[in-house]
Amino acid sequence: MAMFDHLFIRLTSRRIGRDGAGNTYWEARRRKDFYGRPMRRITYAGPHEASVVPPEWWGWLHHTTDAPLDAPRRPWQKDHLPNLTGTPEAWRQPGGGADASQYPSGDYEAWTPGR
Repeated sequence: MAMFDHLFIRLTSRRIGRDGAGNTYWEARRRKDFYGRPMRRITYAGPHEASVVPPEWWGWLHHTTDAPLDAPRRPWQKDHLPNLTGTPEAWRQPGGGADASQYPSGDYEAWTPGR
């Protein structure tokens, strides 16, 4: 099904650009949304995960800006990272875990209903 979606987008839209992750952004030639604006779409380079859309393209996709942001990067800005929740790379609090035995300080007591 994704192959047909990609083919449909290529035939009915014009390519606007590509981000650093390889995602490609498209704008429909004729099709409009509810507000009369051209439909904007994305074809993902990898898995279809919305959190891989960088902020500069997110605004364009949602009609917040007319063009993708092309501002110079500041030294304090970090590269975009997708949402890592639920993966082994997700951030965990030191000593954090699913049960109290993993808290070395012993200051955590699990809640028990009805107690």
